[in-house]
Amino acid sequence: MARILIAGGSLGGLMAANLLLRDGHAVQVLERSPRSLQGRGAGIVTHDSLRQALGAGGAQVDHTLGVAVASRVVLQPDGRALCGWAYPQVLTSWGRLYTLLRAALPQDHHRLGAAVTGVEHQADGVQVSLAGGERLEADLLIAADGIRSTVRAQLLPQVQPEYAGYVAWRGVCDEDLLSRHTRDTLFPHFGFGLPAGEQMLGYPVAGAGDSLAVGERRWNFVWYRPAAAGADLDALLTDADGVLHRGGIAPQQVSWRQIAAMRDAARRLLAPQFAEIVEKTALPFLQPIYDLVSPQLASPEMAGGRVALLGDAAFVARPHVGMGVSKAGDDAVALTQCIAEHGATPAALLQYDRIRRPAGLAVVQRARWLGAYLQTNAQGAAALPLRSADEVMRQTAIDARHFDPESPGSLPSLS
Repeated sequence: MARILIAGGSLGGLMAANLLLRDGHAVQVLERSPRSLQGRGAGIVTHDSLRQALGAGGAQVDHTLGVAVASRVVLQPDGRALCGWAYPQVLTSWGRLYTLLRAALPQDHHRLGAAVTGVEHQADGVQVSLAGGERLEADLLIAADGIRSTVRAQLLPQVQPEYAGYVAWRGVCDEDLLSRHTRDTLFPHFGFGLPAGEQMLGYPVAGAGDSLAVGERRWNFVWYRPAAAGADLDALLTDADGVLHRGGIAPQQVSWRQIAAMRDAARRLLAPQFAEIVEKTALPFLQPIYDLVSPQLASPEMAGGRVALLGDAAFVARPHVGMGVSKAGDDAVALTQCIAEHGATPAALLQYDRIRRPAGLAVVQRARWLGAYLQTNAQGAAALPLRSADEVMRQTAIDARHFDPESPGSLPSLS
């Protein structure tokens, strides 16, 4: 039995903790927030590997996981369907997955208000420092503390998120607020809208209390819009009091002026169904789109080979692939298998690096390709890369294993 600390109590850290605990290890999750993360985030696209990782970690995976849709549809600006595709998927939410993973993890293996501030190599392990001066010793440290990882910043300070040149407006809207026409034409589908140089997409997710009942669900939307680095992005990240929040702005701090301008653009550019959803979403929020590539997930230089990066601390792919949580689950499964084979040793983490670094890079590269026309538009190029509505619909948020890695423009092979 090894002593394993996990920095970060979001979905990736919880999946790793549950898997390692069930493999017999003494696991402790260190979450810097003093409060539960329940209720954060919005929609999540599930894939087979995510469901497998959840089940292997003891989470309940059944019909209550999320909302099942049978197809996809692209809406024209007038609200009529431009094209469609029969493609069944289950759409869940960040909060639902968090509830399932926390329920599977005994409380004494999870600490709130435990912010990791540093890590030092010891002869046969690591020493982890927490805010407040406490020090913990372990055989391994798994850094699952997200895109702004404190652990990665110490060990790989040169690795920084790279802004993609556009943002995503996001939100969830209660189903019972919407017109019958919007409910009938959107809720059975994963929906898309494609204004020039932009992209709207959305899908139904569970409502309050994880309800999947018709009339009690919510619609999760993501609207990608250009915002060049500098004045354009700064304006979006400046709150109503004139304070600039570089790197990201909390939902409640987004300026009402920016929200009003976004809703006005929705009425001009989007299908009426999408415009209604945007209008009736109480607290839309703003996400600058970044990607991030770590040159190594583990190495002898990283605290003596006793530290590994996982999930968004390792690679951040733009959301177009819909693989963020699935990628973290794949990381957690591979890491658990490497530790089972090699023990809680540097050899296990080096094997994990060899397996997961190429996979993480491939997901980032595919997401960059999917978002290239949005980035090109943000940079003011005269000509945008041509992608048909049908291609966007069939290539977005599909399991990357269905594609030819040597041909990013291929359509998925689902046989």
